[in-house]
Amino acid sequence: MGYKETLLQPMRIGRREAENRFFIQAMECNDEDVNGNPSQETLDRYVKLAQGRAGLVSLEAITITKESRSRSNQLTILPENATALTKFVSDVKAHNDKMLFIFQLTHSGELSNPDFSRRVTVKPLHGYGGDLLTEDDVDHIMDQFVLSAKIAHDAGADGIDMKLCHGYFGSQILRPYNDRKWKYGGSWGNRSRFAFELYERISKEVNDPNFLIGSKVSIWEGFPGGFGTDGPDSPIIDFTEPIALLKGLEERGAQFFIQSAGSPSITINLTQQDKYSPYYAYLHQYFAKEMKKQLKPETVMIGSNFSLFRNGKNGLCAVTEEQSSLFNYGAQCIERNIVDMIALGRQSFADPFLPKKLAEGKESEINWCTVCDNCLELLIQQSKVGCATYNKRYTEELVKTRKEKGKLRVAHT
Repeated sequence: MGYKETLLQPMRIGRREAENRFFIQAMECNDEDVNGNPSQETLDRYVKLAQGRAGLVSLEAITITKESRSRSNQLTILPENATALTKFVSDVKAHNDKMLFIFQLTHSGELSNPDFSRRVTVKPLHGYGGDLLTEDDVDHIMDQFVLSAKIAHDAGADGIDMKLCHGYFGSQILRPYNDRKWKYGGSWGNRSRFAFELYERISKEVNDPNFLIGSKVSIWEGFPGGFGTDGPDSPIIDFTEPIALLKGLEERGAQFFIQSAGSPSITINLTQQDKYSPYYAYLHQYFAKEMKKQLKPETVMIGSNFSLFRNGKNGLCAVTEEQSSLFNYGAQCIERNIVDMIALGRQSFADPFLPKKLAEGKESEINWCTVCDNCLELLIQQSKVGCATYNKRYTEELVKTRKEKGKLRVAHT
């Protein structure tokens, strides 16, 4: 079977079916309106993704609170946003009713930006920290997640991704570093309580077997005490707790997982490989393999960091361009049962129509991500985010950002 046939196969997820094996990552774009509702720019972006015919699309990191958030114009999911979100989902799905559309729910915790929100923490991390959360505070955050999941369901979303990755609150509480002696820290039983109880509560509140629930997980954060390490002060990889997390969430109804690693605020090159060290992308195929083999056959594993491979012109050594392409490695991972779907992040900015072009035999017309990471610069600078290589709107945004905010000093989100 060629890569085209493999990548365009439908995929069963829970009781639903994705049209093909392409998943669009939750890419923050910081272009929502002043109330946290989708703007016209937001709608334009997701309409293009719908027209591009990816099987599964995730709505970018939508915050369950305005009090603690990482982006100045972050998409928000509160009761006052319900009407706008319902219309937004309807408008997007009008362009592709086969596309599965999920919402990634998040709370920024210690990554909240103190310039416009409250930074909070479960245990102060060097360089971050914030106001120390109490058990009652975390209980309230859980209430907000449950409410947001219900809003997502009622707005017409096909499911949610409970964000447990990239250094945001869901991963902060899971870390061995969170050895504070409290209801949500110290032992694995306490640190996993937040995620496990949330899944149970959301399933009960939504009460719809067709509604998908899963999580993006950073299996190894890559710094001392991060998730996937063997102690609160060790950076050494240990998958004991990540495996326990996957199995525990699966028991509580998880139908899919999105594989990731790192925390972009600390270990960004682990999360998102740059063009100077492309071979780090191979690590994600290993991480996905280790996650996949712990799961039931019907639980869907979505692999990350395929954008880097592009059309084979990626700077990788000891392999031909044809062998090292996104399509080849994506199909190979599916055929070897390492992943079930492949995720596109930066590549979805470069060309939201990639799946459609592949299906129509128009591969030569694909705009391949150049891994310039100008989109990342826009995100870090709190500007509107998109592809500055292929979209004039964001080329102009990049020029404006550099003029007004200066040169990017720290390449961390």
